[in-house]
Amino acid sequence: MSPPLGLVLASASPARLATLRSAGIEPRVEVSGVDESQVEEADPARLAVRLAELKADAVAARLGSGPDFVLGCDSVLELDGEILGKPDDADTARARWRRMRGRTGVLHSGHCLVHGGSGRRVLRSADTVVHFASISDEEIDAYVDSGEPLHVAGAFTIDGLGGPFVRGIEGDPHNVIGLSLPLLREMFAELGVRWTDLWNRS
Repeated sequence: MSPPLGLVLASASPARLATLRSAGIEPRVEVSGVDESQVEEADPARLAVRLAELKADAVAARLGSGPDFVLGCDSVLELDGEILGKPDDADTARARWRRMRGRTGVLHSGHCLVHGGSGRRVLRSADTVVHFASISDEEIDAYVDSGEPLHVAGAFTIDGLGGPFVRGIEGDPHNVIGLSLPLLREMFAELGVRWTDLWNRS
């Protein structure tokens, strides 16, 4: 029986790492170091995919042809046609939540999967509709003071302290965490890899 295939996650996101682990995959983590602010793109889905590709390429180039696969991901929130990434500071996060509460946005997560040996790649975007709860100013202040919104795209999570402030989603919940498992399975299939061959966690 052949050993499981190797996957390198080109992301510092603990949520993406936890998502893969819960699905039976223990990836190697390599942070890309890509400066996301240098990329300009008006379409949120294309921006997320482009950032994911830059991250995957940066790590793949650094590692050479050794790893089996490198996965880059990036997420942005679209609200009223505006692209919202990680807030710059607490004031920005607070203002953003006052704008988002009681409303609906779309979370776009870009995925780039690169095969280390051949350089073949698959690029995809997954989109999930997010309905935000009508939370009070006091709840917003407490959430921002926790620090969590400052480290995530759109200034919210569904798998952490922000979960109670999201009243519903339409689409893949993993995508809101930053990585769509069903989409990733399809991407591996395009490269001729069965998802179950990636399982390497007992």
